[in-house]
Amino acid sequence: MRLYHGSLVAIEKPKILKPSRPLDYGSGFYTTTSFEQAEQWVHRKLSDKQPLGFVNVYEFQESALDLVDSLTFKQADEEWVDFVMQNRLNPDFRHNYDIVYGPVANDTVYAQFSLFEGGLISKSTLIEELKAYKLIDQMLFHTEKALAFLTFVKAEEIKR
Repeated sequence: MRLYHGSLVAIEKPKILKPSRPLDYGSGFYTTTSFEQAEQWVHRKLSDKQPLGFVNVYEFQESALDLVDSLTFKQADEEWVDFVMQNRLNPDFRHNYDIVYGPVANDTVYAQFSLFEGGLISKSTLIEELKAYKLIDQMLFHTEKALAFLTFVKAEEIKR
């Protein structure tokens, strides 16, 4: 499986990072199967001072999902919403999965999450609303054990 990670630097040896803000699946190394998603992330970070970024390309052995503790969300359902909300709202929440894979609640759809969080819409309404969006996927590598199955291929330059 080909995976991508957008960054301002080339990353040949990914590391588990603690994010500066709460993210969907917690701390770790985030990737996606969408080159475009990774490229968009890079473009959002580029500036006059930082005119160059990279889409890092990796190969992942899908058979590794049988060798690690993994959690897969096939769609944005109630279980997924609960997991994302725990990671985003509860600073003490920790999970023990090596890999988590599923939809990304990016900035475009997070407005719907804000409505849910504020009690303005129900969880079932949130899930129905999310069906209107084309949700991109993400794969979080949460442990060093999981990262061992990720192989760097190349870093493609992205210019402002």
